Amino acid sequence: MSKYQIAVIVGSLRHDSFNRKLASAVVKLAPSEFSFKQMEIGDLPLYNQDDDTNQAESVKRLKKEINGAQGLLFVTPEYNRSIPGVLKNAIDHASRPYGQSAWAGKPAGMLGASPGATGTAMAQQHLRNILATLDVPTLGQPEAFIHVKDGLFDGAGNIGAGSKKFLQNWMDQYVAWVKKHAA
Repeated sequence: MSKYQIAVIVGSLRHDSFNRKLASAVVKLAPSEFSFKQMEIGDLPLYNQDDDTNQAESVKRLKKEINGAQGLLFVTPEYNRSIPGVLKNAIDHASRPYGQSAWAGKPAGMLGASPGATGTAMAQQHLRNILATLDVPTLGQPEAFIHVKDGLFDGAGNIGAGSKKFLQNWMDQYVAWVKKHAA
């Protein structure tokens, strides 16, 4: 069993999303003491505070998996200059009921990929604001606003040669961040 279990939250439900590909590829750059599991968020009901006392099984599962992790990795697209609704829904569910947040104190990193020239800069800024209020220590540097273009991934789905040095540095900084802040 790996020493550091990382919950990966991909902000896209699309099976062939760039961000799901990025999440699957970038984790291969981590050392063997880290393991990563992508969280299922597509089956969560819409958040309704009336359900806080009787959370759905899918919500309980998500909270249990996050509670069992030593760190978080958010990989999100940008929809209309912010995070996707499905990601916000998952964040809201796992932060409730008030005082029982699964997120609190978990060190996090974030990445995002987009065909747009600015990558996911606005979405990541909004996500940083949300995570700050949830007491999630978030890696500030290096930032990674990934512009999706030919060569980002190789034929096997790994990070391509042109982006590998940058993303390896990002992963090295993320690993150090988790080690520093994990309980």
